[in-house]
Amino acid sequence: MRTYVFPVEREQGEDGRWAASIPLLPGCSVWGHTKEEALQNLRETAQAYLEVLREQKGSFPPEVEREAIRLPESSVVVTV
Repeated sequence: MRTYVFPVEREQGEDGRWAASIPLLPGCSVWGHTKEEALQNLRETAQAYLEVLREQKGSFPPEVEREAIRLPESSVVVTV
């Protein structure tokens, strides 16, 4: 198991909701009522997205392996 770190794009809509996406994972985009909710939704969606890719294809697209940050198995990611 590895930990991947992906750059995220976020944007607040006119209705106040937040959209968030991971450009390296086409179609992996969500929304939330707050920035934090959108990011949590995106974490969950990205997890499912990558699990399906691994099940269906056995690996991730080359751009994910090339451009995402991979952390060693024993890592902790903290955002403050």
